Amino acid sequence: MTSVEQLLSISSEPLAPRAKALSKLLEPYALGSELFHMLECKNGFYAFESALHALPLTSATEISLEEWNAGSLWRDGYQDMSEGLLFFAEDVFQNQFCLSPDGVLRFEAETGATTFTADSVEGWAEKILGDHRRQTAWPLASKWQAENGPLPTGKRLMPKIPFFLGGEHSISNLWVGDSVEGMRFKADLASQTRNSPDGSAVRLIIGKKPRHQ
Repeated sequence: MTSVEQLLSISSEPLAPRAKALSKLLEPYALGSELFHMLECKNGFYAFESALHALPLTSATEISLEEWNAGSLWRDGYQDMSEGLLFFAEDVFQNQFCLSPDGVLRFEAETGATTFTADSVEGWAEKILGDHRRQTAWPLASKWQAENGPLPTGKRLMPKIPFFLGGEHSISNLWVGDSVEGMRFKADLASQTRNSPDGSAVRLIIGKKPRHQ
């Protein structure tokens, strides 16, 4: 059994009917066909008590890969930090996993920083399975849901005080929020602080953002 097959075997039911054709969205990426094969087997899913969320290619009821990657939804807020990336999955705190010309990257939602994860989707699945506690933030996701109930569709856990500004990885620092609005806020946060040296004081300008319809 491959790592992708193993991950799919322990995940939820598919979030949408089977993907039937390779999307043009995936064609520019060397790993696009590999990602499509995973979604062809299971078109979007949750795993590790919803700590990992993989988006369906298309869907009538869930936000889809195509919708999630639309520039006007949230990614334009990251400016050039999101260029050339295709976001296909996320952990419970909205840190994204994405395709790039260099392989699969992890995109830190609060800062826009990227780190190399794997050179294939199979390698990404292997990394998730081998270190799901850190890669998906499962321990806090499990603890929060034990106290508050399952995360609703379209919701993710948000820190009251952003983690990179010193917020604690604790239940008391978490609330459940809309995934789109969460990414819009984090994009604004990342763009305002991208040139701030480590340890410097940060003054954020918070404005009202349009709501996702």
